[in-house]
Amino acid sequence: MNTTRQGAAVNARGIGVEGPRGWAFRGVDIAAEPGTLIAVQGPSGSGRTCLLLALTGRMRITEGEAEIAGFPLPKRMGSVRARTAIAHVPGVADLEPALTVGEHLKEQALLGHRFQGLGASLPWSKRNKEATRARIDAALAAVRLDPATLPKGLRTAVRDLERIEALRLSVALGAMHGPQLLAVDDVDLKLTGAERDQAWQLLRDLTREGTTVVAAGSDAPADALTVRTRQTDTGAAAPTPLQDDTTEEEAAHAFAETGRA
Repeated sequence: MNTTRQGAAVNARGIGVEGPRGWAFRGVDIAAEPGTLIAVQGPSGSGRTCLLLALTGRMRITEGEAEIAGFPLPKRMGSVRARTAIAHVPGVADLEPALTVGEHLKEQALLGHRFQGLGASLPWSKRNKEATRARIDAALAAVRLDPATLPKGLRTAVRDLERIEALRLSVALGAMHGPQLLAVDDVDLKLTGAERDQAWQLLRDLTREGTTVVAAGSDAPADALTVRTRQTDTGAAAPTPLQDDTTEEEAAHAFAETGRA
């Protein structure tokens, strides 16, 4: 079993997720080595977001078999969640428009202290501050987000970021604690051609450092492993738990299954 913090191998055979309103996706096969860039493509409503949540242990698969980093799904969903992270997923991993870049980064950095034996340190202690600063600097460097290029540096509010900058911040937050697998949704949504290239290059760089990346988007690079979702036999996939027309009861059930980590 792979228990290190290197990339996760992904193996899935005929997996699918069925909910109260039908199949979100089904019949997906994946065989990927650690450090692979996996591009999830398919028409709107074909279950791309649900697939990302399923592969990170945040949504229970109801058909087929899967192993992430050696842990079987759905039996070991908790173990998979602990070794994976999500970024840029609407309704699950959103940025708060009113908060600043620095506030997002500091909050996420502090969340990881308990895993590094720093939980007992006072928040204002020198050791804690140094660990937080180092974690933030490493995350910014990994996604090539230079605070000096932002209007107000780390004090820039999220609502004032360009789309590509917001994506970089989201990925930095997701990758900050060294997940074996990072899932990123809507990678190139509403980006220019040049920005799309930057977005995919950002994810490719993460895989070169060893992280396995699963990303939903269009115009995936040729060197990515492409996985396609398709609409179900009923003509359209069941709406994901994150879509606006989902009932409160369905949303509550979905979040109970997925969690928010």
